[in-house]
Order: sequence, then structure tokens, then C-alpha cells
Amino acid sequence: MPFQVSPGVNVSEVDLSTVVPAVSTTEGAIAGVFKWGPAKTRVLIDSEETLVARFGKPYGDLNPETFFTAANFLAYGNKLYVSRVVDSDSRNAASASGVLIENEDKLADVTVGSTNHFVARYPGKLGDSLQISVCKSAGDYSEAGVINVTVVSGANSGTLSANASGLNIKVGDIAEFGNTSTGVQRLEVTAITDDASSPTINFKEKYTGVSNVTSLAIKKLWKYHDLVSSAPGTSVYAEGKDVSGDELHIVVVDEDGDITGTKGQVLEVFEGVSRATDAKTESGESNYFIDVIERSSQWIYAKEADNLVTTNTAINITALTTNNATYDSLTGGVDSLAEGSILLADVASGYDLFKSAEDIDISLVLQGKARGGTHGEGLGKHLIDNICESRKDCVAFISPEKGDVVNNIGSELDDIKEFRNTFNNSSYAFMDSGYKYQYDKFNDVYRYVPLNGDIAGLAVRSDELRDAWFSPAGYNRGAIKNLVKLAFNPNKAERDGLYQSDINPVVTFPGQGTILFGDKTLLGKPSAFDRINVRRLFIVLEKAIATASKFSLFEFNDSFTRSQFKNLVEPFLRDIQGRRGIVDFRVVCDETNNTGEVIDRNEFVGDIYVKPSRSINFIQLNFVAVRSGVEFSEVVGQF
Repeated sequence: MPFQVSPGVNVSEVDLSTVVPAVSTTEGAIAGVFKWGPAKTRVLIDSEETLVARFGKPYGDLNPETFFTAANFLAYGNKLYVSRVVDSDSRNAASASGVLIENEDKLADVTVGSTNHFVARYPGKLGDSLQISVCKSAGDYSEAGVINVTVVSGANSGTLSANASGLNIKVGDIAEFGNTSTGVQRLEVTAITDDASSPTINFKEKYTGVSNVTSLAIKKLWKYHDLVSSAPGTSVYAEGKDVSGDELHIVVVDEDGDITGTKGQVLEVFEGVSRATDAKTESGESNYFIDVIERSSQWIYAKEADNLVTTNTAINITALTTNNATYDSLTGGVDSLAEGSILLADVASGYDLFKSAEDIDISLVLQGKARGGTHGEGLGKHLIDNICESRKDCVAFISPEKGDVVNNIGSELDDIKEFRNTFNNSSYAFMDSGYKYQYDKFNDVYRYVPLNGDIAGLAVRSDELRDAWFSPAGYNRGAIKNLVKLAFNPNKAERDGLYQSDINPVVTFPGQGTILFGDKTLLGKPSAFDRINVRRLFIVLEKAIATASKFSLFEFNDSFTRSQFKNLVEPFLRDIQGRRGIVDFRVVCDETNNTGEVIDRNEFVGDIYVKPSRSINFIQLNFVAVRSGVEFSEVVGQF
């Protein structure tokens, strides 16, 4: 206990209840091309539905292999970190011209120009489908007796009685005809011709009221007036400052239908947001419209406010008297190059977000499409050498290049082996034999997709059914989901050739399904670590025990600390042994390996010896026929 200067009672606690924690081994990681979503950042996805919501559907030939590798993994597990890759030519759609804002963290660093009132939240051509309408005042919301028009029943146009340049009604607004006694018809304005001699107005639907009416007064309505409770007014915050007219209504619409499949589908409504930069909601959050949209919108950012509406602090706000709601169609969105064309450097930079074990905890790295290098090995090399071998707590799952197995009849074995031979040997990599043919429900086509997403998924399923140290291969845990056929279904001779090169065959057996039929890592030499179950066993042991050992840092290297370490590790290893992960173990942490010299260097040594359990790869069954008069004891063990 600490020294005391005067008499008293000091109470302290010593925590000796520390245990080795459980560690997760089911988080996957992938980087690649997607149609939508934040770029150059990590996003955790838990299902195919979430993948579509955050990163869009597979988009033609833009990204099917990347998308379905991710989706196939999520058919087995529910933890996948996705890093969207974009190139320097990608653009977010905007009010005037496209700009590149990769993710929310980059928003403040980008100058969008004075006329870009709104910017699509993410890069991609999908943003061109967005329209944003802003209602700024009561005059924007509705206005009676805007103009007189001559219109014929059954027509979708009419002749205006004055020059169109003087109109307050504009394209996108609603023209309301009639009254409660004669009947009301509301038509969306699609065009106004500014012609002094015979100005015209066009409507989206046909006028069905009284025919051949001249000087028929029409009332203007904001197109989305029925989505809000009333015209923009004064917020509670502004009222408290004795000012009025600070509110805006903002609606985000899928104008072209590329997002939802329905043209004009409303995506978001922001009612009663404020032009006051210091405005607050009743709960204390900012109600300034730019902040609200940045915080809440899934589709846009608001930028360059003063070129859209005058903004200021609440005390300096004056009410607007405008009568022209805005309908702002975004343009200039540019997709990344298709996944077959995007540079390896761009994709590698996406995977580099998973490079540090201190920043992100992952266990399974999905290659997706092979790319780069002479044989398509460039990306696989990067994953193995620069991520998995560097972190030493995750495994890269690799598939051969598409051309090695699709429409390459008779040459598959040689080309797959050639692809494998481009990699350095590593127990942190696992290679399968190819591609599967599956249905793309989003585009109603069939596609060839690499198997590495499925194989990583099998590792997840093995963890959930058993533990990380059980092999994901075989009939019990190695069944592949969601396929029509394999691009290459190796026979016995071909399986032998693949396995000798550390390539794990995926095989369709009649009546038994499609099975992962191997569990070799790319180690390239006989060792316990040439099997994935052993490699993943040691990842679990090393990660868990290293995490627990951090709490021994800066303690004394004495018999108490060493005994505490052994008492921490041995129960954990006994538990692993009881769950069939190891056959036997021994922990040495005493004066024999923590000598005076080790202690003087401020070091601490714990030696952990483990006999890992091995998976069965080969079964030998001997059937011996004997004569009737022979005792079995005479022949058992002789063959």
C-alpha cells in the first residue's frame, strides 16, 4: 500500500480476475468498384440488402465480380467491411457541374463553385437522377391568379394572355384550375414558351375542364405542397429572436427513376429547416439546412447557400418574399472505370485501409476479381505480401484469373498452376480453383463470379458451427451456395495436380452438391501451417493471448507477474483443448526464460508450446478377407 504520513485507513483494490478474451474471427474485408456509396473509407455491411442500400446494385459490366464476391460472402456471414474504390476521373453530380467528394470527411476540403447549391452525396452517374426542390416562402408555396390562360378541354397546353417572362409560375410547379363549385384540376407544368406574340404553357397531363375557356385564372402551387403541413414560416428558434420567415422546405426526388425504378419518386423531405446559421431544434441540434442535410440525408449535400437563399445568423434574418420555388436537377456525375479497367494502384489503395491491425480488426480478406500483373496476380500479391503477411492476423482468399477457367477447356489446370506460381509462399493465403456460374437477380442474367467470397464465407460458417480451428472443407462444412455450375469442375487427376500446388479444388459431385475439397494454405512446404485450420487456430491464440498480455506491460518482471501470466493463459488453452483445437500444450514463464539479462532489458518472455489438431485429408480403408477357421487376432496388424 502507499506510504501514509499520519494515522489512517487506506483502502485499495487489486484486480486478479483478468482472463484471456474471446476474439472475433469472422470479419471480412473487400475493396473494389461499386455504383454508389462512400469512397476511400471503411463501411461495415451486414447483409446483401444493406450492401445494395449503401453501395448500389450491380451495374451492368461495371462491377459484377466485386459485387457478387461481397454478396456471396454475406450469404454465410454478417460482418463485411467494404471499401469503395474510385479513380480520379469520378465525379459527384451537382447543380451546375460535377465535383469529386469521396466521402463525408472530404466535404470541407472541396470547393464546389458558386452555382453548385447541391451535390450528390457520393461519386457516380447515379447522382444525375436526383432533383432537389426548395420552397423558400409563402409565395413559392402558392399564389392565386398568377396568369390567365386559354385552354381547350382534352389538350395538354394552353395559350397565355401575357408574355411568359412575367410569369411567377415555372416548370415543375402545379397549375390549379377551377374552384370547389366547378371542380378543381391540378396539372404539372412541363414547359413555358417565352414568346411575346403567342406564349404557351404545357402540362404533364391533359386539361379536362370546361372547353374553349378564355382568360381562365390559374393558381400556382409548389409541386410538393402536399408533402408538408403548410407554407414555410418561422421556426421556434427565430421567434425567440423576434425575427420571422427563416424556414425552408426541401424535397429530394428520384427525377429519372434510376434509383428506385419510378420517375419522380420522392426520396427525402426536410420540412421547416432554417436559413439561420445558428438555428437550433428544440433538442439542441442545428436546424440550419446545410447542417441538417449533411447530418441526415442519404443522397445529397447542400453547398453554397448564399447563392440559393440569403443566410445569416437568426437575429439578422429577414423574411423572403420570393414566388419562384427552385427545381434543381443534378448533373455531371461520372462513374469509376469498370472493374476490368480500373488501375491496380487504385484498388490496392482501397485495400490499404485494412493494412493496420491497430486501426481495424479483420480476419478474412476477399480478393474479388484477380487483376494486375502478367497473369492477373498483382492484386493477390498485394493482399498477401502487404496486408496479411504484414498484419499476421488474417488470411487472404484468392481465386485464379477468370480467363484461366472460363472458356479455357483443356488448359485450366496449367493456367491455374501458372497463376499460383506467381505468388510467394505464405500460410496467410488460401487459393481456390476458380469461378462459379450464378444468377444475377438484379439484371436478370447469369454471370461467372470468383469463388473466394464463398470460400471465406465457409470459414465464417465453420466458426459459427464449430470453431475457427475446424477445417472449412468437406461434406460437413464445405458446401457452396447459390450456383448453377462451376466454370471448371476438376476430375481426380486434375485435383491431384491442383493439390500438389497448394490449390484447393472446388468440386461438384453428382447428388452431393458443390464442395470445397481441400484445406491447404499457400505455404508451399510440409508443416502444420500448410493447413488453414492450423493457421486460423494460431491466429486465434496469438490475437487473444496478445490482447490479454497487454495488461502485463509496465508491471514488474517477478515471480508474481510470471505466475499471473501462466494462470491467465493455461485455462484458456485448456478450453481450446477441450474444444478439440489442440492436442496438448505447455506454458513456460519462469526464471529459465526470464533470466537476469532479460529482466535488465525490461523484457518479459512467455513461451507457449502447442500441439495443434490436424484435419483428415486422406483416408485409407483396408478390407481383409480371411478363411473361416482363422482367428482375427492372428491377422490383425499384419497388413
